[in-house]
Amino acid sequence: MIKEFCAENFEHVAEAIDAGAKRIELCDNLAVGGTTPSYGVIAHTCEYALSHGVAVMTMIRPRGGNFVYSDEEVEMMLDDIEVARSLGSTGVVFGCLTEAGELDIPALERLIAMAHVPTVESERGMRITFHMAFDAMPAELQFDAIDWLSEHGVDRILTHGGLAGTNIDDNIPRLQELAEYAAGSLIILPGAGITYANAEQVASAVGVSEVHGTKIVKLG
Repeated sequence: MIKEFCAENFEHVAEAIDAGAKRIELCDNLAVGGTTPSYGVIAHTCEYALSHGVAVMTMIRPRGGNFVYSDEEVEMMLDDIEVARSLGSTGVVFGCLTEAGELDIPALERLIAMAHVPTVESERGMRITFHMAFDAMPAELQFDAIDWLSEHGVDRILTHGGLAGTNIDDNIPRLQELAEYAAGSLIILPGAGITYANAEQVASAVGVSEVHGTKIVKLG
């Protein structure tokens, strides 16, 4: 099972890798759900993690709040994706919605294209995770979103299976539905409320082999 450690800056990255984290989601400002980390944090984390055989997924999010972005903010995200690629990040994590809670197709097409610019390591460019903006979508739109994202080269969707603040155990049935629907097209990555204490239980119940969280491995 892949345990993805959600890291706020570099502070606990080395300890998390020692504790068994096999992938890092790197961000800043977890108090607002995560934003893009600084150049230096990305550079240092990628250098350390990749030398230890651990992938790094860099958050691309210009601010907290909702996931409806202006043209200027999308331009910022494009620049940040280019920076992440130049520093060796394995992949990037982003999500854009319209006011109606639908996928922002024009913005996503531009961001995905930038992420898929070939690198020295991969002709298909960086990996892509669509983050928990997914949970802000109306449930009836989520299956179509899975189809569109998989068709456009998104590798996984990070989801709580329900609105922020809900209990992960209560969301297991929805996570099961999402994982079954997405099987063979992209990965459903459960997160929020998953720790080293319940990771195996949640993964087994949902039927997935990847889990995400700030406490996904035991530190200290």
